[in-house]
Amino acid sequence: MQARRASRELALILFSQLGKDLDKYSSTDFKDIVLNSIRTLIGNSEDELQLVTSELSEFKDYITEYENNHKDNLERPLDAPNIPVKVPMTDSMVQKIDTLLSSAEKTLSALEVAELSILSDRNDVKKYVELIFKTYKDKKPEIDNIIKQYAIGWDIERLFKIDKDILRIAIVELVYIKDAPVKVVIDEALELAKKYSTDESPSFINGILAKVVESYV
Repeated sequence: MQARRASRELALILFSQLGKDLDKYSSTDFKDIVLNSIRTLIGNSEDELQLVTSELSEFKDYITEYENNHKDNLERPLDAPNIPVKVPMTDSMVQKIDTLLSSAEKTLSALEVAELSILSDRNDVKKYVELIFKTYKDKKPEIDNIIKQYAIGWDIERLFKIDKDILRIAIVELVYIKDAPVKVVIDEALELAKKYSTDESPSFINGILAKVVESYV
């Protein structure tokens, strides 16, 4: 995970915890918010990894039991070791594989959280999170008006907060900070939407940011 990507994700975590009155927050406050949020993510990841271990163990037991009860092994002498048997691709087996794929995704997510936790303590990451926050704090009316301007047919107050926060971070970078490639900012905004929001969110966010780039960048 690159430092800027970590900064964007940490900024999103920070934004998700902020109230409407941004003036009451100091740098110390939002550093504590990020730290506490990461601790929560780590705790969730630990729970997910325990679930992954349990699911893997259950799958192993399932395969072992299937082998033990297969007719080729039931016909063998009691003291003879099992021989490998073919596993049919039944609906049950497909479901087991889907569970393992889900487990793999959870494991990767837990590894990302661990990396995010380490990166959060780097000065360059901290400074960029702070820059995103301070810029949004100073330009909040303008940034939210940009979203309102291009979210045609949507009431900004009724948009998913996570989607608004992703847009706010991307607009801060595209319109005000302007030191990252446009494609990178948009691609990583879409990745955050895929990770944290709904299936429809990436398309919605991409449409808004395309208009922002056309008009402001």
